[in-house]
Amino acid sequence: MPRTTQFDTADNRHETSQSSFKRWGVVLTLVLFAAGGGVAAYWLNSWDSRARLPVAVPQKSVPNLVREGSRIAIPEGSPLRSKLMIGTVAAKEIQRTLELPAVVEADPARTVKVLPPVAGRLIDLKIQLGERVERGQELAVIDSSDLAQAYADEDKARSAVKMTKQTLDRAVALEKYSAGSVKDRQQAENDHAQAQAELERAQSRLRAIGASADPKLEGRKLSLKAPVSGSVIDLQVARGAHLNDPTAAIMTIANPGEVFKGRVLFVSDILDPDTRRTKVRIAFQNPDMRLKPNMFANATFMTPKRMVPIVPATAVVLRNEADQVFVEIAPWTFEARPIEIDFQQGDQAVIAHGLQAGERVVVKGAVLLND
Repeated sequence: MPRTTQFDTADNRHETSQSSFKRWGVVLTLVLFAAGGGVAAYWLNSWDSRARLPVAVPQKSVPNLVREGSRIAIPEGSPLRSKLMIGTVAAKEIQRTLELPAVVEADPARTVKVLPPVAGRLIDLKIQLGERVERGQELAVIDSSDLAQAYADEDKARSAVKMTKQTLDRAVALEKYSAGSVKDRQQAENDHAQAQAELERAQSRLRAIGASADPKLEGRKLSLKAPVSGSVIDLQVARGAHLNDPTAAIMTIANPGEVFKGRVLFVSDILDPDTRRTKVRIAFQNPDMRLKPNMFANATFMTPKRMVPIVPATAVVLRNEADQVFVEIAPWTFEARPIEIDFQQGDQAVIAHGLQAGERVVVKGAVLLND
């Protein structure tokens, strides 16, 4: 049977006097008894501040994260939630730019090195360095024995054609009146044909030199003409110079282009042995001649505009030498996904493969989820 205790507040029946309560400053406020075990639990309030002792209440710890296969879950109450920031993969129209140092050069397709067609002496120079010339304009005059020989060959061939033509006409007339044989007429035809071929060869030689086949028009001097319109960007000779090497250029004429807009003509497959760089050639228009060969410039390359998914560079983490991001597949549940970065522009990473616009990824604190 459980024990009970009664307390009478009468002074004559209470075991503890009021003076005792006042002296110790303690009040029994609650008494609880277990129904069957006979064990009592007491809750004491102290009126004395020195009797107030802290009571440690044990709490169940919350893990920072939970890994389930390839998934990473951040439970409620985890301190990681306050350290992570989640954002949406954006789609942005970008145009990639790349600025590189450049040098202005004449377009090889519009650059002509003027070679002396024959050896000789430069008796007159009609232009100067940097001068603008038009196609067909006289550049220089050369006195050449080779030219004289070419004219002599042409004269001989012309005379032979005239003589063989007379012989052929006579043979034809004799054959007509049965005074000559067919064989003589055929021989005359053959001689005349050979003379004509020699004349054509001699005249072709004069044209290759740049001289007229009619010596009365230019005399026995070679007038060197501009093959293209442009500017004289290089001059290697002066009046009175002897030209002995027909493979050495005496001047260069070019029509350089102006830097406004252009297209890449080609990217060289060969590295420069001195700079260890590859060359990219771009063609431009230069109608006002504002750009000169060998000027320094900055060339800006721009790719066509396109829509691409982008994420902040802080969303990308490196694992096993591969880039990856953490994609949210459920609220506060993430999965690592490898990606391929096309390029980085500022603080944004342009994604080539692995992500689509609209997906949500960890954009801050992703390194905390990485192993």
